[in-house]
Amino acid sequence: MDRRLFLQSALAAGVSASLTSRHALAAQFSALTQVSADIAAVSGDRLELTLEQAAVQELSDSLRGNLLLPGNAAYEKARHVLNPGIDKRPALVVQPNGATDVRLAVEFAAERNLLLAVKCGGHSYAGKSTCDGGMQIDLSTLRHTRVDAASRTANVAGGSLLAGLDREAMAVGLVTTAGTVSHTGVGGLTTSGGFGRVGRRFGLALDNVKSVDIVTADGQLRHASADENPDLYWGVRGGGGNFGVVTNFEFALHPMQRTVVGGEILFPLAMARDVFELYRDYALSGPDELYCDLMMMSPMEGTDGLAGVHVCWSGAESKAEKVLAPFYALGTPAVDAVKSRDYVEIQQSWDNTDPRTNAEYLKSGFINDMPDSLLDKIHEGLEPMDRRSVTLYFQHSGGAIGRVPAADTAFAQRNSKANMILIVGWPNEDAAEPHVNYTRRYWDTLAPSTDGYYTVDTADESEKVRHGNYQGNFARLQKVKKKYDPTNLFRLNANIKV
Repeated sequence: MDRRLFLQSALAAGVSASLTSRHALAAQFSALTQVSADIAAVSGDRLELTLEQAAVQELSDSLRGNLLLPGNAAYEKARHVLNPGIDKRPALVVQPNGATDVRLAVEFAAERNLLLAVKCGGHSYAGKSTCDGGMQIDLSTLRHTRVDAASRTANVAGGSLLAGLDREAMAVGLVTTAGTVSHTGVGGLTTSGGFGRVGRRFGLALDNVKSVDIVTADGQLRHASADENPDLYWGVRGGGGNFGVVTNFEFALHPMQRTVVGGEILFPLAMARDVFELYRDYALSGPDELYCDLMMMSPMEGTDGLAGVHVCWSGAESKAEKVLAPFYALGTPAVDAVKSRDYVEIQQSWDNTDPRTNAEYLKSGFINDMPDSLLDKIHEGLEPMDRRSVTLYFQHSGGAIGRVPAADTAFAQRNSKANMILIVGWPNEDAAEPHVNYTRRYWDTLAPSTDGYYTVDTADESEKVRHGNYQGNFARLQKVKKKYDPTNLFRLNANIKV
């Protein structure tokens, strides 16, 4: 065959194959977004309503991202959160790829008073990022991180996971507080507080927010900072998802070396009291560079329980041995996983401990101290079972977190030494009621020692408890809510009512 003819034939075949592939993709996309009938839905007050076929199709056509309906595989993935005990089915799912898509989705929901859920990483234990019969805005298609090393800032899209922030910032020797599980979504974590392994040095994630871009209930995209919409800037730092959908966070970054010393030091469950007392007497008042979580774990299937700490020392590596020596003085650990690590590595080290293959129920509360009476109740209430796991976990706070005045941000619990978290799990096929009831009974004995709770963990609290949790900041938060979301469109959160 003539070489020119061969090349022309090959090119034609390539173009044909490309067009065929594009047509196939276009057909798949058309099937994905085609609206064939009216859609039954519910309002924010759980009243039945109907979404007209033409209106939903118009919304779909206006988006650069996706609109997903029941029956589509992508819909099934989007509607789920990490807790498999949550099984809710939105009437429709919007996956935006930009702020304009978010605006269109919010306007559509607001015009119809449609129940609205917003999902970032899907870590909500209570399932607040999905819903039955409403609209879910799934931000998984709105992810990127851009770091400016010169100004020590990072711009992070509202649907991003923390892994991207850690990776991009640490690549230029910078860091900010970003949780302890790297597949956590930036939105839920940051607007509620944002603890993490360097929080005692650099404050909560929300303490490092310089500005946000946020779509409020009227569908407007607003910039909020200390100088622009300062009331909204104040409220979004601790008020959770009450005010809108954040499409971009601007974070302050801090210089830090890549290498930290950390991991788990775990002892047999019989030593739990010794571990708890050391944590109270030493770790809670440790230096800012020491992050130390306390844990007591009674797994399923009768396996041996453990008690111990997870540590991350981000100070000078030469000082780590002396700082951690009191933990080793307790005796020979059953597990000693402490070593020098890359910071990004330790930030990812718990990613596989959070698959949530079992159903789970959680209660949490901040503690300002750990009296003997609390330690007594902790050990009296533990009831291991073959088909139940019980984890009591204390996430370290204090340090820089506690040096921010409570009125400076909407986050009120600045006196906290730790967030005490009780997590009970069971096989998803088992009835939930016995395990949930046990959790509540156990927690009722611990709750008197708490001072409010972390709003990202909100589940079934009453309105009085939710409102009281904002403490002296509540009245100001009500004013911000009334201004930016007077109809309470954004209600699937630690909700503020006006």
